[in-house]
Amino acid sequence: MNKISLSDLTPITFLQTFIIELMHASEQLGTEQSQQLIENIALTAGRFFEEVYRSSGKDNKKKPLNKESYIELILGLKNNIGGNFSLSSCTQERITMCNSSCPFGEEVVNSPELCRMTSSVFGGIAARNFGYAKVEIAKSIAQQDGSCEVYIHLDPESAKDRPGIEYREFMDENKHDPRFEVLQSRIEESMLKIWRKQSNKHVKKYQPPVIIANSEGMKKVLQSIEMIAPTSATILIQGQTGVGKELVARAIHAMSERCEKTFVPINCGAIAESLLESALFGHEKGAFTGAIEVHQGYFERAEGGTLFLDEVDSLSPAAQTRLLRVLQEGELERVGGTHAIQVNVRIISASNINLLEQVELGSFRNDLYYRINVVKLEIPALIERHEDLPALVNLILQRMSKKHNKTINSVSHNVMQQISAFQWPGNVRELENTLERSLLFTTGKEITELKLDSDIPPSITVDWKQRKEQAIEEVEKAYLNASLKQYHGNIKEIAIHMEISTRAVYNKLNKYKINPDKYRT
Repeated sequence: MNKISLSDLTPITFLQTFIIELMHASEQLGTEQSQQLIENIALTAGRFFEEVYRSSGKDNKKKPLNKESYIELILGLKNNIGGNFSLSSCTQERITMCNSSCPFGEEVVNSPELCRMTSSVFGGIAARNFGYAKVEIAKSIAQQDGSCEVYIHLDPESAKDRPGIEYREFMDENKHDPRFEVLQSRIEESMLKIWRKQSNKHVKKYQPPVIIANSEGMKKVLQSIEMIAPTSATILIQGQTGVGKELVARAIHAMSERCEKTFVPINCGAIAESLLESALFGHEKGAFTGAIEVHQGYFERAEGGTLFLDEVDSLSPAAQTRLLRVLQEGELERVGGTHAIQVNVRIISASNINLLEQVELGSFRNDLYYRINVVKLEIPALIERHEDLPALVNLILQRMSKKHNKTINSVSHNVMQQISAFQWPGNVRELENTLERSLLFTTGKEITELKLDSDIPPSITVDWKQRKEQAIEEVEKAYLNASLKQYHGNIKEIAIHMEISTRAVYNKLNKYKINPDKYRT
C-alpha cells in the first residue's frame, strides 16, 4: 500500500473500469439497485482512497483527518480523475466545492445517477472523520447546469432543512444486496491495479491552490483561469500588492498541460539590475569577472513549465529586449554567449502598477507590453471582496493554528466587524500577518482582539455603510454627467431613463452641485 500515490491514478483506466462494470450491472438491475450499487462502490472506494492518502505519509494513520487534510484528499482525488474541482469556501458548518468539468465527460447527462458517486465518496470520508456529513449537490453538469456545486454539510443542526444524502460515522456501509459482492470485488481489484505504480519514475503533481472565491470579482477570475489555463497564451496579472497574484499564477500552471513540469517564480524587483539578465537568461563562462562557469538562468530551469515574472515592470531596457526575443522567437542567448538556445516556457507576468502608463511614459517597451498582455487578469483588492472575508479568515486561522500548535478556529463578532471595516492596504498578505499576530497573543479558542499594525494610521479604517454610500454617490454623479451630455441637458429625458421624477433629478443635481445649463445647446 505504501507504494501507491494519488499521482498514479489514470483517469481513462479508472473511468473505463467503473463505467463498463456499471453498465453491465445496469443491464440486469433497476434504477434503485443501480443507485445502491453506485453508492456501495463509492463508499468502498472512499475508504480505499483515504487509506492510500494516509499510507503515503500525508496524515496520521490513527487520528481523524482535519478539514485541511480532508480538502486536500478529495481535491487530489477528483482532480486526478479529471474533475477539475476547487474549493469555493470552508466554514465550521460547511465545505463548498465547485467544478467545471465532469470526470465522466459530457456523456454524464445520460447518466445523472453517477453524481451519487461523488456524493458518497465525499460524504463517506467526511462522516468517518467528522462524525456526520450531508452532501447536497446544488448544481450538476449531469443536470445541464453548466457546472457542479457541492455542499458538504458537517453540522446536523444547520443541515436538517437542506436537501441531500446523509452519512454517519457508524453507518453500515456493507449492508447491501449480496448480488453486488462479486461485481464489487472485481471493481476493487481493477481499482488496485489502477493505483499501482507503472514505472519507477516519480511524477510530482501540484495540489490545486486554495483560492477563496465567494465574491463576484474572484468568481470571474476563477472563470478566466479555467478558460485560459489549458491554452499557451502569455498572461499579465495586475493587482495591488498582496492580493495573491502568484497564487493565481500557480493555479493557472496547475490546471494547464504543463502541471507536471516546473513552476518557477521570480521577483524581478528583488534582483539587482546588474545581475538580472544573468539570473533570467544565464551566462557563459568568462562572460564577466567572476563568471567562472556556465550558469543556467531561470528560463532554462523552467523548461517545459511556467515562468512567473513578478514585478515585471522592474526589468531593465536590456532585459526587456531579451525577453521580447524569447517571446517572439522561442530562443535566448546567455550573457556572453554566441549561439541561440531553444526554450519552451510559458510566461506569466505580474505587476502592481498600471503597465500601460509605464508604456506611455517610455519606461516599458510598447511591443513587449502587447506580447506579455495577450490575456490580462485583474485581481480585485480585498476591499472589493467582502464576501470572501469569512472564508479567508477561517482558512488562515486553520493554517496558523497548525503552524503554531494552537486550537483557535474563530474570531469574535467584534473582530469580524473590524476586519470588514479595515481597508487592508496590504490585502490578503496583511490580513494573514495581522491574524497570525493576533493568534499568537490569544489565550482562548477565539480571537477577541485584532492586533493591527501600529504604524498604520487609524484613518485607514472606515465605516462600511459610509463607504457604500460614497460608492453610490460616485456612480450617480458619473451617470448624471453622462446623461446630461447625451440628452443635452434635457431633464425630462433623463428622468424617464432613470425612472424617477424630474423633481428627483433636480434634487440630485443640487446635491452634487451640477449645473445642467452647461450641457444645453
